[in-house]
Formats: sequence, structure tokens, C-alpha cells
Amino acid sequence: MNEAQSRSVAAAKTSAQSRSVAAAKTVAKPQSRKSGKTATKSNQRAVAIVEVVMPDATAHNNANNIADLKMKGVDQDVLRQLENPGKVFNLEVEGRTIPLSNLDKILWPGTEHARAATKRDYLVYLTKVAPFILPHLKNRPLTLKRFPSGVNGQAFFQKHWDSKAPKFLETVEYFSEHAGGDEKFLLCSNLPSLLWLAQIADLELHVMNASISPGSDGKKLSTNFTGSLKNIESSLLNYPDYLVFDLDPYIYKSGQSMKIEPELNTKGFEKTRDIAMSLKELLDGLGIDSFVKTSGKTGLHIYVPVKRALNYDALREVAENVGKHLMSEHPSDITMEWSVSKRTDKIFFDHKMNGRGKTLAGPYSPRNSAEASVSTPIEWSEVPHIYPSDFTIFSVPERLHNQGDPWQKILSHRNDLASIFKSKTQSV
Repeated sequence: MNEAQSRSVAAAKTSAQSRSVAAAKTVAKPQSRKSGKTATKSNQRAVAIVEVVMPDATAHNNANNIADLKMKGVDQDVLRQLENPGKVFNLEVEGRTIPLSNLDKILWPGTEHARAATKRDYLVYLTKVAPFILPHLKNRPLTLKRFPSGVNGQAFFQKHWDSKAPKFLETVEYFSEHAGGDEKFLLCSNLPSLLWLAQIADLELHVMNASISPGSDGKKLSTNFTGSLKNIESSLLNYPDYLVFDLDPYIYKSGQSMKIEPELNTKGFEKTRDIAMSLKELLDGLGIDSFVKTSGKTGLHIYVPVKRALNYDALREVAENVGKHLMSEHPSDITMEWSVSKRTDKIFFDHKMNGRGKTLAGPYSPRNSAEASVSTPIEWSEVPHIYPSDFTIFSVPERLHNQGDPWQKILSHRNDLASIFKSKTQSV
């Protein structure tokens, strides 16, 4: 048995009633999913391991699907309309009219090695990637990050929508603890909605990890999102589809001020790669299927698709246990400190993104970098070879055309974490 198969993390106790997780203090002898043999004593960790019992899953290789995915569903008529040199005109999309303006406005200024990008470029990008990005956005409340004057100008987050919206735009109301009542949130489920978001300069598409769609595993959860905290806590929107790990390098370029967020640099991203691969090794050892994407900025996002049996609080504690274990193995490289000043020269392992109302930039969302970089799903095998600035609104459509979406079937790889933890706690 290799080291990955004998690694251990703090186990989580759970019950159907409380959905809470507590660390288990024991030494376990994990079994290899391939051989079924017990790990040797020298390979055991002094922390409980959660043994995963899952059906065999295929690798995340969508090579057989590429022919079906190549630019399938791209609206060529919209692309032709966007060739109109005018700065202001009405765009006709799927029978809907979207008034466009300031099409030549530069939203991303570019760099020495990357050209600037305009609103027109953004609209073209979204049209080309719509068949790939929309499945990741559909039925998930959005948080908008708007940049009316481009990424170098003032930005603001917009979580709820009080203004009049186009009729084609879908919305959902749910109870907000912060507001103490129900608020209306936007959904993006079709191409007109996606392009309308571009027109209002929503340059980053931040999406919840929970969905309003029951699917096959959420039919027992409530679809009543309004009226009270109790209602939202028992609903689909409190049971996410993903456990997420956000890895952010706090390693600064030479001469950069430590009073601001670190800029993308080779040293910082190389260490982020190393920690991401260590995390994958740990998850692999537990039999947990995971997916990775660039954050589009300086780090990496690791997603674990899960069956919706654990709520946000439970998953956050799972993520915290995993982070603490990984930090114990890499104490000089990882921090979970909330104080920014204490993160310097380390990778910040952010487990708190597993929270109701928390959002991350979604798959294929652009980010507020000068080169118009994109948060891009990748294969794990690509991690050692890629760099975040490789993926921009100009390069990603061609990548998708040639390779397809590595996350196309992510939700067919759901891990049954509730059963994992229940099985483990019954055995200790």
C-alpha cells in the first residue's frame, strides 16, 4: 500500500438529526481500495482515517466526449451580430432583445504580454463558452461583482436584486439572516441572462455551492426558502453540492508591499501547486473524488462533489479537520490564520468558504486581473504544468473547443460523506 492510501485525517462524527461533525481520536488501519490489505503500522497516522465505501468511479477523462462537446450549442447568430462595429445596438438573443452600449469600453487593460479586452470581447467570450458555463451556473443564486469602469475602477458586490429585471431573468427569494427577511437573488440559466450580466459589467460570476434543484439526491429536502431561518436551514439551499478548499498563496513578489493582496508570482503558485497535490494525495487515500480549477487569480480551488446529506456547518468542519491535518504535515507551508499579517510566506487554507451565502468565482468566470484571466477547470494531471495567466477570455474558448470541459460530469462523482462518517464512527 502506498502512502496516499494510508494517510489519515481527523474523523467527523455525524448524525441525521444534528448534522454536526466532531473529531474522532483513534488510530485506524485503512484498507487499500485496490488491494483490500491493511496498512502497515509504520504507515499509520496518529489521527483517525475515514474509510470510504464508494462504487467504482471512472477517471475525469472526457476524451470520449470531446466530439460531442466541440462548440456544441454556440449561438453563431449572436457572434455575427457582435461583429457589428457600432458601439450601441440591440442584440437579439433567443427571441429576447438586450440593449448594448459602450461596446468598445476597455474593461481589462491588458499587460505587456496580453492584449486589452473590451465589453465586446467579453460578450463574445460568454457566447462562445455559454454551453459550458451555463450548466455550472444554472439554479444557483448569484453574487454579482460589478466593475462599471473596468477592473481598474471601483467595484461593488451585489448579492440581492431590488431593481426591475428583464423578464427572461430568473430569480429566487430566500431568507437572509443578514437582512432579517426574504430577499430576491438572481439566477443565470440562459444565454440572454448571461449576456445581460455582461452589459451591466458583472465581470465576475460568483455562484453558491447549493442549488434550488432537488435532482436525484435532494428530493427529501425542502424547497421552501422563505419566511424564517428555520425554513432556510431545512432547505436545499443549506445542503451544498460541493465541499470546497480554497488555496491562496500569501507569498509576495520581491519589492511588493505586504499591505495589499499578493500578486501572482511563480514562487507562490509553485508552492500552491505542491499543497494542492498533497491535498489530492490525501483525498485519494481516503477514496474521495476531487476536482481542481484555477482561481483565476493566484491560487487553486479544489471541489469535492457530495451527496446532499450534510449541511454547510458539517462540511465546514470537515474542511477544517482536513486543513488542520494537512497543516500538521506541512507546518512551514500552510496556515489557517484569519489574520492576514500571520499568513506571510505560506499558503492560506481557507475552509470557511463552506458557508451558507458564501460564494466563489464559478467555473469559467473571468476575474479582475489585467489580462482577463479566467477561473478554469483543469485535469489534475495538468496542475504541475499550468500557470493561472495561461487561461484568459481569449484562450479558454479554444481550449474548450479542443478539449471539452473536465468538469462536465462533476456531479456524477458525488461522494457520500454522510455514510462515510457514520460508518467510521460506528466502528470506533
